Amino acid sequence: MELRSVEELMDLLYACRGTRDAPGLGRTRVDLHQHALQTAALLRRVRPADKELQVAGLVHAIGPLLGSGDVSRHCDCAADAVRPLLGERVSRLVRDQCRAFDSADDDLIRLRQADEEGRGAEFDAGVLEDWRTVLELVAARNSRLGAVD
Repeated sequence: MELRSVEELMDLLYACRGTRDAPGLGRTRVDLHQHALQTAALLRRVRPADKELQVAGLVHAIGPLLGSGDVSRHCDCAADAVRPLLGERVSRLVRDQCRAFDSADDDLIRLRQADEEGRGAEFDAGVLEDWRTVLELVAARNSRLGAVD
């Protein structure tokens, strides 16, 4: 599945409500919708100007909703789905955050930290609609960059 509009992505993110991620090595299972909001909000705090990193945090956990029963493919499915809409950097961050345990890439480190912190966080991360404008900005930037290629 490839996401072609912010509206499609918003629908998918809304569909995450009530869906829990797969159990993992001692990790707390979380509601994917709330986890997405918390991860993105944490990234907004540490990198307020980096909209692509924040968006990667918002969409990093959509893999389970994309139909692959293979848990090991969730990051790849999510990355492939968002690439046409949100661009290569967001896609790479989503794909690599699953594997980058010893990465020296500061963006991946921040994303993994926010992902883990977001699992145990108890704070009001706002609502998905708060992210529509940011998603539209990142999608528009990607669309302009794609037109230049």
